[in-house]
Amino acid sequence: MYVPSSCNPADLASRGVYPDEVQSLSLWWEGPAFLTLSVEHWPTWQGGDTQTSLPEIRTHVVKCDSANTKNSVIEFEKHSSFLKLRRIMAYVCRFIHNCKSKNIDDRNYNDLNADELKTSELKLARLAQIECLSNHKNNNYKDLPSLYNLSPVMDETGLIRVGGRIDNSDYLLDKKHPIVIDGKHHYSTLIFQYFHTKLMHAGPQLLLSVVREQYWPLSGRIVAKKIVNKCVVCKRMKGATAKQIMGNLPPQRVNPGFPFEVTGTDFAGPFLIVNKKGRGARLIKCYLCVFVCFKTKAVHLELVSDLSTEAFILALRRFMSRRGKPREIFCDHGTNFVGASREIARLVEHCSDSMSDLANEGITFKFTPVQSPHFGGLHESAVKSAKFHMKRVLGNTHLTFEELTTLFTQIEAILNSRPLVPLSSDPRDLVPLTPGHFLVGRPLTSLPTPDLQEANPGRLHRYARIEQARQHFWARWSQEYICELQQRTKWQSRQPDLKPGQLVLIRDERYPPLKWPLGRISAVYPGSDGATRVTDILTSQGTVRRAIHRICPLLEEE
Repeated sequence: MYVPSSCNPADLASRGVYPDEVQSLSLWWEGPAFLTLSVEHWPTWQGGDTQTSLPEIRTHVVKCDSANTKNSVIEFEKHSSFLKLRRIMAYVCRFIHNCKSKNIDDRNYNDLNADELKTSELKLARLAQIECLSNHKNNNYKDLPSLYNLSPVMDETGLIRVGGRIDNSDYLLDKKHPIVIDGKHHYSTLIFQYFHTKLMHAGPQLLLSVVREQYWPLSGRIVAKKIVNKCVVCKRMKGATAKQIMGNLPPQRVNPGFPFEVTGTDFAGPFLIVNKKGRGARLIKCYLCVFVCFKTKAVHLELVSDLSTEAFILALRRFMSRRGKPREIFCDHGTNFVGASREIARLVEHCSDSMSDLANEGITFKFTPVQSPHFGGLHESAVKSAKFHMKRVLGNTHLTFEELTTLFTQIEAILNSRPLVPLSSDPRDLVPLTPGHFLVGRPLTSLPTPDLQEANPGRLHRYARIEQARQHFWARWSQEYICELQQRTKWQSRQPDLKPGQLVLIRDERYPPLKWPLGRISAVYPGSDGATRVTDILTSQGTVRRAIHRICPLLEEE
């Protein structure tokens, strides 16, 4: 219960009064004034109800994480140039000097000199050491072996330097005792970038050796390699293209079917021939059109006079007359192939009874990406094989058109006699499986035939025996040749896919790397296995489609 001070004599003793005032204090001698009145006039206590139960008091613990941040004069991460950072620090030091100088004549307003820049560089190194190496108490660096092995010492300015073992040398102080900096600090990154540019984009080894003339960066080799690998100019000059795991074979190559049902085609040349025999003959150009079966690797060679669309269509007609109509033709983006595709589509759309069978039947053209010969490796390999035999037979001899046609026909027979796989393990099969086995006896239109592989050859008619041999070849093709296609000879590991928005260069051998077109990936086209091998690139000239082997990534995703 609270008693006011005017009615409480005890307050006089607790709060204190002067001795000469005690005699006149009626409150001390007589008590409160209401005591002289009757009891009815005494004040009553207006107290509340007595609390009989105490409510439960719950405590709540609140966790608060706080980090002690050092307020540095310079924020290193906000700067991207070592030279600018050094000048900024030099002006900061000059400002402090001018503020402390009471005499106006002692203040400096001239251009920065070498001593000021050197002093600012040392102060920057000191600030970087405070941010990275200040956690080590009493100069104990045993928990940092890369620094402890250098016998670090501290100079009179507070900089940590390498103690080392070359005190007796005549080198300068910075070389005998270089300044220690953490390789992970942004200041070391700026130093490496500065010297990398100053040394005309030197390699990691030279870059590190020059930096160590003044600084000793911890994990310096890693930092040097990182700076060189991230340099855009060095990346452009290196021209390293993207790679991806070798893709799965398309269904057209691993499923049985008629020879040349799915065909790849390409041109080779030019080859020089004589227009006639005898005097007055002159050299003219001709080209080789190669057709390759996707299933059996059988080869068909046609000699053409030029690379026009009309010449290719005529070669295609000759090919179809002897090998049958293909369902699909895979080729590159050559103008003759594109023109032939458009011409066939136009004939199909506007054909009449007098038009050729080519327009009535139609052929599907499938084009590989521009400048990507590895997408058509099958017909590119056939071109190489045909040139191999031709160069060894002809040498410097020039033939006529008919003679060269005959030579290519003989080369075609040789290529179709190559074994697809090594000799069979079956002792009854003494002849290896070749593309020629699938070309003998094949009509242009075949009817379905019953399975005769297990029948007794002595009981079969001649046609049935031929059909049994054909089915035996396809059985060997499925058991032996397909198994040889399992392994990947290169591009054996999965690589990170290129992503939309990534900055890239488009490789073009006609120009030096610094003049390759710059672009940004706008779309990607994953294959059946999910790996991206073809992309669309947005350039200043428009959007182009390229395979990743023609693309040089500049800035990799972190």
